[in-house]
Amino acid sequence: MSLYCFGIDVGGTTVKCGLFQTDGTLLDKWEIPTRKENNGEEILPDIAKAIEAKIAEKNIQKSDVAGVGIGIPGPINEDGECAVAVNLGWGFKAVAKEMETLTGLPAKAGNDANVAALGEAWAGAAKGCRNSIMLTLGTGVGGGIIINNKILAGSHGAGGEIGHANVNHNETDKCNCGNSGCLEQYTSATGIVRVAKKELAACEEPSSLRAFGESLTCKDVLDAYAQRDPMAVLIMNKVCDVLGGAIATFTAVLDPDVVVIGGGVSKAGSILTDCISQYYKKYAFTVCKATPIVLATLGNDAGIYGSARMVLD
Repeated sequence: MSLYCFGIDVGGTTVKCGLFQTDGTLLDKWEIPTRKENNGEEILPDIAKAIEAKIAEKNIQKSDVAGVGIGIPGPINEDGECAVAVNLGWGFKAVAKEMETLTGLPAKAGNDANVAALGEAWAGAAKGCRNSIMLTLGTGVGGGIIINNKILAGSHGAGGEIGHANVNHNETDKCNCGNSGCLEQYTSATGIVRVAKKELAACEEPSSLRAFGESLTCKDVLDAYAQRDPMAVLIMNKVCDVLGGAIATFTAVLDPDVVVIGGGVSKAGSILTDCISQYYKKYAFTVCKATPIVLATLGNDAGIYGSARMVLD
């Protein structure tokens, strides 16, 4: 019976690594640089070396390791193959197969937002739930869908690309994905600033936000919202109206036990989830109205937890 597993979360700057017991106990975590030169060709070999070094340091037998899970910022299919990971310099890469070759251990790979959702389901805010949805509200909007304790990746690895659900057919500005009207354009950190600047320009209501001018940040908006600045309240009501309506659509399709909100924007805390919930209940299908919307609890460790969990099936 295996005793250990490794969870790896590959970011654009650093690779987060975790050594776990198979019961979910985190034994050690550390980081290595993400070396993106030469189209990121050293990233997986560097990870393999880090794993080998940790096995030696802890005097672990390879036969006691269930495997290595790895989350990457890009779409990835059920075979652990990445079509493209722009932030890493990768084109097509058979991530899981390469990790197995490099480490001599079983390996699985998934999209970073999906594995973060799996982490929250294993040991975080959705622990004990078989079905959950996670939205990560950061620079963009990511997401992950967990059904029967497994990641729903889809046919093209695009399962959970919640941020690119179309929520406004009349939008003319382009999203980073090339489409228009994506959820990300309104509810990410950059999206909230975009909404704020439009609302501030559209009316002359006094607001502490006006002092920031073009340097306005999402944190400025959320701080002002916490202080009940009238314009900040108007802005966040618009943002949460869009987000609550989108979540209502997702729950009507997937009927999860819980919806988890993570990412940098979630640091606003319960004032954010309360506002989202208010609009969610307005739009949700009757039997889904009571589905709780909660804050993620694992923070930056969600990716390593979820990556480790992948290899235990």
